[in-house]
Amino acid sequence: MSTVAIRKKLHHYIETAQDKKVKAIFTMVEDEIGETYDRWNDEAFLAELLRREESYLNGTSKTYTPEQVFAKARKGAKKIKHS
Repeated sequence: MSTVAIRKKLHHYIETAQDKKVKAIFTMVEDEIGETYDRWNDEAFLAELLRREESYLNGTSKTYTPEQVFAKARKGAKKIKHS
């Protein structure tokens, strides 16, 4: 089953499940949800994202094509493999 299909089923289940079951599911993932939510409310994190976006938009940051990124990753993996 694809991730998209799983998300749809989970979403539907959560929308229709008994309150007790929704609370149980939330308890299982609460810490992870908190970490994700906290990051997007972290002023320093958001300021850094905005700084990087501005740098990209005005052309002052170094950028790479996907091909360059993959080539560099393969090169790094080969170094690790041969170490």
